[in-house]
Amino acid sequence: MTYRRARTWEIAFSQLNNGSAMIFYVLVGLMSYLQNAGYGIAVAVAGIILTVTRVFDGLIDPLIAFVIERVTFPFGKLRFFMLAGWAIRSVAILLLFVWGSDTGLGAVFFIAIYLVYIVGSSMNDIAGQMSGPVLTNDPRQRPTVQVWATIYAYLIPAAFTIISTVIFLPRHGNEFTVAMLSETAITYVVCSFFFQVLACVGVARVDRPESFEHLSVIKADAKVSIRDMWNVLAHNGPFMRYLISGASEKLAQVVKSQAVIGTLMWGILLGNMQLGTILSLVAILPGIIFAIFGARYNGKHGSKAATVTWTWISLILTVVLAAFCLVIDPRSILGSLPLSIVFFLVYLLLNGASMVVTVAQGAMRADVIDYELERSGKYLPATVTAVYNIFDQIISSLGSTLALGAVALIGFTTVMPQPTDSPNQAILLMTMALFFGLPLLGWICTLIAMRGYKLDRVEMIQVQKRIAARKAALTEEEPAESLA
Repeated sequence: MTYRRARTWEIAFSQLNNGSAMIFYVLVGLMSYLQNAGYGIAVAVAGIILTVTRVFDGLIDPLIAFVIERVTFPFGKLRFFMLAGWAIRSVAILLLFVWGSDTGLGAVFFIAIYLVYIVGSSMNDIAGQMSGPVLTNDPRQRPTVQVWATIYAYLIPAAFTIISTVIFLPRHGNEFTVAMLSETAITYVVCSFFFQVLACVGVARVDRPESFEHLSVIKADAKVSIRDMWNVLAHNGPFMRYLISGASEKLAQVVKSQAVIGTLMWGILLGNMQLGTILSLVAILPGIIFAIFGARYNGKHGSKAATVTWTWISLILTVVLAAFCLVIDPRSILGSLPLSIVFFLVYLLLNGASMVVTVAQGAMRADVIDYELERSGKYLPATVTAVYNIFDQIISSLGSTLALGAVALIGFTTVMPQPTDSPNQAILLMTMALFFGLPLLGWICTLIAMRGYKLDRVEMIQVQKRIAARKAALTEEEPAESLA
């Protein structure tokens, strides 16, 4: 089997689209300050606006995916939609942060422009996430795509968050003023453009019409329809199992990352609120090392085997760490060097193991796309990406609601938990349930879903062989069609 392979620099450059998106992700994190300082929107209302607009984000993804699947340009389509999406989201950001802020335009203007931002964001993200499956179908190389995407997802938000808090914030009296937010937005948009250009360079070689061809005898009739998109959900069994696995783990990650859960774990139980931030920074380098190792493991054993193996490892480490926190008084952990070493070591190993699962699931999405091409004859990378993004948006919006509802059950109904609060049995049990229990539930769902997932390494080799054979047969029939 001769695989379609990409050069290493092409993969590294192409995934800078994810890096560009992460810059805008940091800016969206500042939206609540912008709403209040620049548009006079109350804090409570600001949270509702950002949550409700996620519903629009989920609705717009399938429509954009449908457009991307159907259109064809002489030079391809990835660069067009990546750049068009970047341009729309950049103009929207500048309108919100620079040109419209503090001018008395109010909430209606903010919501309207933010919806425009979501359209550009969806367009850019879907096109960018399509680049991996298009670049390579080599099972040994595909995990490398997710490694680069993961590296950018960790390093770039951390770097640009430091830039905003260490450089821009002190220049404006350590306050999130309109001027500070405006300066930050302009700088970030310029930097994102640099990353976006490099991403376009990375996909330039494969961004051509033949890279998106379907397996149809009559190519002129191989148009994507709504029915084709529905068939992906209705008949692509591996895709549904992949969605179950990704959604369950995503919910656990979102809840665990909520600031209120961090306050319960690091501030109240362990007694050091800054510890969570420090650990997240310290864990970046080991996480990247695990991701690189995980890509090699994935390439050798396949996405399914990597997901199952490292999900079991993550599950066992989570049980060990949860039992450790239940047996040992959490307040005593930081006061004892041996206990601290055990806690930090297991925590870093757990973070690395879960990173390998993330890499494996990124490669699994590419496998699902190729399986759909072999199953239905339609190449639908945008559809698979958009459907996954819908579930991602729904889960992300549920995460904060679940976290706030859970802390309300233990008495925090009128005030939020503070790091200075005293720990008690209810806080301990709820924190263990959210911080460790939900990830355990997610990994159990993953293991159950993977039991019927048939796209292991051997099957994917056969899938690629069948696709290659059908493409070769299609090529042989073209001269006869032209002659007729």
